[in-house]
Amino acid sequence: MDEEYDVIVLGTGLKECILSGLLSVDGLKVLHMDRNDYYGGESASLNLIQLWKRFRGNDKPPAHLGSSRDYNVDMIPKFMMANGNLVRVLIHTDVTKYLYFKAVDGSFVYNKGKVHKVPATDIEALKSPLMGIFEKRRARKFFIYVQDYNENDPKTHEGMDLTRVTTRELIAKYGLDDNTVDFIGHSLALHRDDQYLDEPALDTVMRMKLYAESLARFQGGSPYIYPLYGLGELPQAFARLSAVYGGTYMLNKPECKVEFNEEGKVVGVTSEGETARCKKVVCDPSYLPNKVRKVGRVARAIAIMSHPIPNTNDSHSVQVPFLLFVYSQCCSKGKIYAFVSSEAETDHPEVELKPGIDLLGPVDEIFFEIYDRYEPVNEPSLDNCFISTSYDATTHFESTVTDVLNMYTLITGKVLDLSVDLSAASAAE
Repeated sequence: MDEEYDVIVLGTGLKECILSGLLSVDGLKVLHMDRNDYYGGESASLNLIQLWKRFRGNDKPPAHLGSSRDYNVDMIPKFMMANGNLVRVLIHTDVTKYLYFKAVDGSFVYNKGKVHKVPATDIEALKSPLMGIFEKRRARKFFIYVQDYNENDPKTHEGMDLTRVTTRELIAKYGLDDNTVDFIGHSLALHRDDQYLDEPALDTVMRMKLYAESLARFQGGSPYIYPLYGLGELPQAFARLSAVYGGTYMLNKPECKVEFNEEGKVVGVTSEGETARCKKVVCDPSYLPNKVRKVGRVARAIAIMSHPIPNTNDSHSVQVPFLLFVYSQCCSKGKIYAFVSSEAETDHPEVELKPGIDLLGPVDEIFFEIYDRYEPVNEPSLDNCFISTSYDATTHFESTVTDVLNMYTLITGKVLDLSVDLSAASAAE
C-alpha cells in the first residue's frame, strides 16, 4: 500500500466505481478502497439474510419467502433510460460484456388515486384514459411537434427559439391542461419539481425526445432497462474495468483517513497504520463529512409481495416516476419486491409514503427507512478532493450520471466524449 497513486477512490458505490473505471481507462494509476467487505456502498444489493440483518437485527427471514440467495434487493434501485447517458457510458467502456439486461415492462403515472400507462407518442396519447377527447387532440399535436423537433433544423421550430421560450409559454401554445402538463413534466421529461416551467423549453423537449427514443430502442412497454440480477452488478462491472486497466482494489479497509498537507491539499489516505500517497481523492460524502452539507432526506419503503401491482397489466417490472419501483427478477420465484420512495419532510416514512404503499395491495413484508442526502461544499481546485452527491429519490439514473460526468470533467479537465467507442479504440491499438 505504501505507493503513490494519481487518484485514490474511497467507497464502491456506483458513482465511485464508474469514475474509477473511467480514470483507469485514461491511464491514471488508481487505488480503490472501501471500509466495507462488499461492493456497492449505499447502492449495494442485499440477499434476504443481509436485508433482515439490516432492518430486523438478529431475526431470521420466514421460510415462505424462499432461499436467501435468490434475492438481490437493491438499496438504491433506479432504472436506466435505454438511450440515456449511463447506457452510453456502459457501451463506450465495453462494460456491457459483464452484464445482462432486461427491458422493463411498463412506465406508469399516478393520477387521481390510480396508476395509468404513460403515453409517450402521438398514437399513445389518443388511447390514453388520462385525457378527454379534446385534450387528446391537443396533446397529439404537441407530441408531434416534439417528435419532429430538430435543434439544427429551423423548419421544425415553428418560429420558436426554445433557448428563449419557456416551457410554460410553449405548452400554452397548445392549450394543454394542468394534469397533462404534470405528467409531461414529471413522467416524460422527469423533472423533479416545477421550476422547469419557467426555464427555456429546449431542455424539456430534449428530455421528452430521449424518453421516446429510449421507448423505441427495444420496442418494449417502457423506455427503461435494468440489470437482470440487480444493480449490484454495475459497481462490480466497472471495478473489473478498472482492474483490466491496472486499477488496484482493497476492500474491508477500516477508517480510511484522508491526509492533508499544511496548505490543505490532499496528500494520501491512511488505513491500518499504512499511508498510500496520492494527488487526488474521489469519494462519497461519508469519507469526508466535514466537507459536505445536508441538503435533504429520503424516505423509503421496501416491500416483498406475492403479486404484481394492481392496474399495471400484471407487469413484473414497472416504474411510477418519483414514487414507485417494482421488480421481480431478483426475488425467489413467485415473489416481487417493490420500492417506494420520496423526499422526506417528517420522521414518519410510513405516513409520507402511504399513497405509494396503498397502490401495492397486500404485502408479505415491509421495511421503512429514512436517510440523509449530502452534497459537497469544498472547492476541489484548492484541496483536490472530489466528492459525489448522495443518491436522490428519483427512480431513474439520469441525475446520477450527470453528477458522474461533471465530476469526471472536474477531475480530468476534459469532457467525456460519449461518441467514442473505447472498446473499439483499444482494439485498434
